[in-house]
Amino acid sequence: MTGPNPVDRGKKGSQLHVLSDAQGVPLAVAVSGANMHDSIGLKPLILGSPAVRSRRGPRRRRPVKLRAVKAYFSAEHLAWLRERGLVARIARPGIESGERLGRHRWKIERSIAWLFGYRRLTVRYERKGSHFLAFLGLAAALTCYKKLAKLAT
Repeated sequence: MTGPNPVDRGKKGSQLHVLSDAQGVPLAVAVSGANMHDSIGLKPLILGSPAVRSRRGPRRRRPVKLRAVKAYFSAEHLAWLRERGLVARIARPGIESGERLGRHRWKIERSIAWLFGYRRLTVRYERKGSHFLAFLGLAAALTCYKKLAKLAT
């Protein structure tokens, strides 16, 4: 789960993919090599997302809308998301500005900041990708627990 980072003199690195709900609580996390394109991480995140339960209205199993950065835009991904009943809100490269997604993107940035708030994840010490992914999953679980504990009080 590492690869030569194109912006850091070819040092090995990894990138984080996060799927969160509207409040920024991480639902699914994934890791890929720094040299891999962002769009490769979309399908595993969607397939790894847990069931969504709502307080009001009919129960649904998956989220309805998906907002993502331009890197996730492709005809193949849009068709794949449509098959699963997801409405994709992705700015088209070269046509639309990504500024309108900024009001939603900060929630993901905040979620990533919450995850990297755990010192073990700030610098990747683990050689095995599975170990890093396990610590990342643990950090996501702790973040969810903290958010739920805050709601309970």
